[in-house]
Amino acid sequence: MKTTIVTLAGAALISLSGAVFADEQTDIGKKIYDRAFGRGCGTCHDISSNPQLTANIKAGSLDRAKFGEVIKNGRNAMPKAVDEIMKNAAVTKAGYTEEMAIDALYKYIETK
Repeated sequence: MKTTIVTLAGAALISLSGAVFADEQTDIGKKIYDRAFGRGCGTCHDISSNPQLTANIKAGSLDRAKFGEVIKNGRNAMPKAVDEIMKNAAVTKAGYTEEMAIDALYKYIETK
C-alpha cells in the first residue's frame, strides 16, 4: 500500500490508496473498516442486499448513537463487532477506547 504524507498549512494529510485523510481518526476508521473480522466491513455492507452503511449514514438514517449500539450489541445477522474492532492493531497502537474506535469508524464511513 502506498502511503504519502503531505503537510499543507500545518495539517498533515495522509493518502492511502488514493484516498486523502486529514487526521489519524479517519485513518484508523479506514483500517477498522478494511480489517474487521479479518475481511472488512465491506465484505457484507458493500453487498446491495445488506444494509448500506455509507448511504445510511450520509442520508441521516443511521446516526452515531444507533451505529454504536449495533456495533456493541449486534442486530439481526450483524454480530457484536466491538471486540473485533478493539483487536485491530491500529486501535491498540493508538490507545483508543471503544467509543473512540467507534467514532473513528463512523467518521471514516461518513467520509467514504
